Amino acid sequence: MAVVPYPMSSGQLTFFVAFTWSLLAWLYAELLHWLKPCMPHRRDDEQGDSEKGRLLPTVNGDAGSAAADVAKPAGEGQASAVVAEAPPPALSKPAPEVGFGVHGDMMTSIAHSGFVGCLLLRQKSLIQHRLTLRATVEFGALMLWYFLCDRTTIVPEGPKTYSRDLFFFIFVVLTAVAAGSSIQAFKLPLLLNRPQTEEWKGWMQVLFLLYHYFEAREAYNAIRLFIAAYVWMTGFGNFSYYYRTGDFCIGRFAQMFWRLNFLVFFTCVVLNNSYMLYYICPMHTIFTVFVYLALAIAPHTNQSNFWCLTKIAGCFVFIYIFWDIKSVFYAVWKPFTWLMGYIDPRKPGDDPLYEWFFRSSLDRYIWIYGMLCAFMHPPFAAFLKYVDELTPVRRLTMRIGVLASCAVAMYFYTVHVFILPKVEYNKVHPYTSWIPITIWIIVRNITPNLRIYHLRLYGWLGCITLETYICQFHVWMKTTMPNGQPKGLLVLIPGYPLLNFALVSAMYILISHRLFELTNTLKNAAVPHSNDSLLARNCVVMAVTGAVLWGGVAALKGLVNAVE
Repeated sequence: MAVVPYPMSSGQLTFFVAFTWSLLAWLYAELLHWLKPCMPHRRDDEQGDSEKGRLLPTVNGDAGSAAADVAKPAGEGQASAVVAEAPPPALSKPAPEVGFGVHGDMMTSIAHSGFVGCLLLRQKSLIQHRLTLRATVEFGALMLWYFLCDRTTIVPEGPKTYSRDLFFFIFVVLTAVAAGSSIQAFKLPLLLNRPQTEEWKGWMQVLFLLYHYFEAREAYNAIRLFIAAYVWMTGFGNFSYYYRTGDFCIGRFAQMFWRLNFLVFFTCVVLNNSYMLYYICPMHTIFTVFVYLALAIAPHTNQSNFWCLTKIAGCFVFIYIFWDIKSVFYAVWKPFTWLMGYIDPRKPGDDPLYEWFFRSSLDRYIWIYGMLCAFMHPPFAAFLKYVDELTPVRRLTMRIGVLASCAVAMYFYTVHVFILPKVEYNKVHPYTSWIPITIWIIVRNITPNLRIYHLRLYGWLGCITLETYICQFHVWMKTTMPNGQPKGLLVLIPGYPLLNFALVSAMYILISHRLFELTNTLKNAAVPHSNDSLLARNCVVMAVTGAVLWGGVAALKGLVNAVE
């Protein structure tokens, strides 16, 4: 059997060529840096910030900064924490360059940019951007590990087996470890503070991943609720950020877009997969765009409760027209079939847009409910504070009444909705998923202590949900073919399934965390927050370079095929 059983696409060959050039440029940069003390006449000094550990100077603070009082979810499966970053400080002068070259007109700026300098192996550029090159090479190496694990026969594949006992044993043990070693306190008992929502994402992600790894089909309805909660956070977090800050600049939007799509883009290129194989990424992207547009249009009206509620209501009407009326949905999305289309090679069909319609329809309304919850956050927080300040007897009575109401609502939801078979449940899920989400929010925040304390271990996992979601298919499980579903497991220790699970899981979490860090590092280098001209130049440079490289590789591949 061939080591690489499928022919290489032009995109894959382009990536390997770009990675080889990046590797050579980085090694040359490291050599120059090492020889630097021996070259007293050179003045290619590096930026001080680079030597202190920060890759490049930024204008919007640390990549992980966030508003202190509001959650910063990203869907995931969030993905990952990207939707409620603190606004950048006001700048009295144009923002400095954060990755490439000098100011000026577009062509001059491109010619003198650090990217072009590194491309041409100019020593000054290589030394100055050595750490950027290092991050690029590390990211490329992890993508090569993707390819090695999932597109070659070097690493064996094993079958999935499900044991309810083992499934819950792993989750209970991990929760016990988190509770015993990582309980931390937030500074104030704030409703839906960031550590709490990260914890929420974290424990949901663990169950979501175990569901895929063991193919625990009986947990399907619960997993659907978890995905709805991620999408809810997309609406809640983005609305909170834009509503409070009014920061609608293109740079911030581009950073969000990079965070949600950078890793999945290269994953699709390296593995020759369709975007829709990772359906959570396009879902969170499109719903985030909708939140942005809802508040960015006539932003001066956002401070009016009437107009804000009108915008939220308008979102419901918009989704009803463009999703519930199927003919309208297909008319709108058919031109984008090249991007949103997907056909499972194991179950070929004739409707490439079905997967996008099915997945997005399940959670088409819950992001709007997240916006509504963000809008109602202040009065609900005030109500909780009011309850906290009641006399002990009245406070206890009030809380018991609220919890009893939640228990009754959850009982009827479980009996009439949650236990339905898969097909029947999917029909009512878009209209009922808000019920358990609301109940969870109320119960999780009913007392000040519940709002203050959180499990940091789950919070840490909650920060890398996007990366763990994408990585699971290729360095934890195996899809083995372009656009394939993960039907097998990655096997590094044959014959020892639990030891293999431990080793592969440790490597998988490490890789996911590194990809999270590298995504933010490269984002800071390429996507400035407050310099639109620099952002436009960087986009042009990256797009043109990629297109030229891909075109050259594709032409060469076609010539080779013609000769053969």
